[in-house]
Amino acid sequence: MSVWIAIAATAVGCYLVKFLGLSAPAGVLERPLVKRLAALLPVALLAALTAQQTFSDGRYLMLDAKAAGLAAAVVALVLRAPFLLVVGVAVVVTAGVRALSG
Repeated sequence: MSVWIAIAATAVGCYLVKFLGLSAPAGVLERPLVKRLAALLPVALLAALTAQQTFSDGRYLMLDAKAAGLAAAVVALVLRAPFLLVVGVAVVVTAGVRALSG
């Protein structure tokens, strides 16, 4: 039963956050600081999600094939490779490390 309470609380919380965003006055949304934060927030959330998914199994921090793939992707980005090549490099390196370790 506690799972359903958590689901209901999450649904209500999401609705309230959405409602607060829609009910914000237009003057607040036009401020330069708010615009800058709104532009940077998705990048920060995506970086946090990537770090959590790459370096954690839910309970412990770990370094495995995903970390090697991410490192290879970063190198490809620094070398200004096209996006599809960056993804391909990450996939190949991750698969290679998994094949060598298992």
